[in-house]
Amino acid sequence: MSLLSGKGLCVSRGQRPILKGVDIVLQPGEMLGLIGPNGAGKSTLLRILAGVMPADTGELSLDETAMAPIPQTERARRIAYLPQLSEIAWPMCVERIIELGRTPHLEPWQSVGDEDREIIGKVIRQTDLLALRDRSFNTLSGGEQARVLLARAMVTEPDILLADEPVSALDPAHQLDVMNLLRQHCETGHSVIVVLHDLSLAAHYCHRLQLLHQGMTLAEGSAEEVLNEKNLADAYEIELTKANGSALKPTSLPWRRLRKDE
Repeated sequence: MSLLSGKGLCVSRGQRPILKGVDIVLQPGEMLGLIGPNGAGKSTLLRILAGVMPADTGELSLDETAMAPIPQTERARRIAYLPQLSEIAWPMCVERIIELGRTPHLEPWQSVGDEDREIIGKVIRQTDLLALRDRSFNTLSGGEQARVLLARAMVTEPDILLADEPVSALDPAHQLDVMNLLRQHCETGHSVIVVLHDLSLAAHYCHRLQLLHQGMTLAEGSAEEVLNEKNLADAYEIELTKANGSALKPTSLPWRRLRKDE
């Protein structure tokens, strides 16, 4: 049984097609990596799944039920969307911004309670933001802001987290931290669709990959199935580096997170 699915999704801007009949299926407990070159349609597909923009044609389902009749409040509790670029117009402190992620679980004008604050505190620690919790958001670096916005999405405790390039502004250590958090989210029975440009991270962390090219699905499956020489050449015009005559494994990561006690 699929958790979230789209069938025959098509989008055009003017006369230019962006998505050309894309199908996508997300299973419970799965981390699905959306990969592909710039302009392949990855962010557009994610926005459609999040309900931020409509498809011209196609169908969306949640728990194999048509998405359209499902109330917005229920969708907001079940699906969290982390866009690629997000601006906070007001000089709010970090903890207050993260707190906004609990809004779908509150009644109008209801304040966060003890249970909400416990969840917020846990996520602040997980995203390494404890030292920044009282800082104004607009004084943070781009990478720090990215972690705050991820924390805001995580405190919703969504069944589905849709993240558009969540590690693009982060240093290597925090990239690994974020990918570990997304994977842990899946290990608790939730699901993630993440747009990534780093193919090593995508291959190492995602259960399954879907490769988009020119608005269509070029390949989907395991990292070994998707990141083969033909697909890499067709989509990216690149080839796998070879060592001693053999191609490097696509799931190889050149580094790991150093523990503080090491």
